[in-house]
Amino acid sequence: MIFFFEIFTFLYVFFDILDFFISMIFLGRVMVAMVVLCLLVVAFQCEVALATTYVVGDDNGWTFNVAGWENGKNFNAGDVLVFNYPQGAHNVVAVNKEGYDGCSTTPSDAKVYTSGNDQITLVKGFNNFICSYSGHCDSGMKIQISVS
Repeated sequence: MIFFFEIFTFLYVFFDILDFFISMIFLGRVMVAMVVLCLLVVAFQCEVALATTYVVGDDNGWTFNVAGWENGKNFNAGDVLVFNYPQGAHNVVAVNKEGYDGCSTTPSDAKVYTSGNDQITLVKGFNNFICSYSGHCDSGMKIQISVS
């Protein structure tokens, strides 16, 4: 009978220790997952914090002869352009190169902004914007932003 009691005690202690180690392994995985999640959140916040906001045309806003405002600036993907103008007096149309060169809303499904306080996030490559109101683009209301 003592022999069975010793085996029972040994098995009880063995499984108790095994349970402790399994719990620690699970807890360790949870802790590692939480640390990784925290690091990802911090990294995302840093990326967002690095974005710069530019007001197109500075104090003059989105108006005639704004072409060239972008010169000398270094734009990155995620930066934001703010187009300020009197609502109804202008618009902002995100166009492709042909639309920029020809002052036309190309492609036909180009995104048109009309709020007077449009905020557009830049993507890598060329970002082209025009005012599609008659004669405005031809009068210099267009910019082409090269984004790295």
